[in-house]
Amino acid sequence: MNNWNWIVLFLAGLASGIISGMGMGGGAVLIPVLVLVANPGQHIAQSVNLLYFIPTAVVALVIHIRNKSIDFGMAVPIIAFGLAGALAGSWIAASMEAGLLRKIFGGFLLAMSVYEMFRKGRNDAGK
Repeated sequence: MNNWNWIVLFLAGLASGIISGMGMGGGAVLIPVLVLVANPGQHIAQSVNLLYFIPTAVVALVIHIRNKSIDFGMAVPIIAFGLAGALAGSWIAASMEAGLLRKIFGGFLLAMSVYEMFRKGRNDAGK
């Protein structure tokens, strides 16, 4: 990889960390940049994103706990079902071809982008 690729990856990591810290999911930035710049293959890019998520999530979690902005009563059932979903999703993703996985991920990003652009009248500030 040339120096420009390293700079792009550095900036993608920084942007992804900022987005993750705000609770919005930095994988939407990190995975496409990894695939386009480093070209590791979709499965490896998504695995790197999951590994990257652990320390960034811990830092963000500590800050959000200190700010008392987490409802643990709501979080516990979501975490339990999220773990079950992660297990199922990992098993499904591992059994897919990289091209199909890439298309599904791209479709998901497109659907979320369209949803965010056209959702109406929701001001979630401070809630």
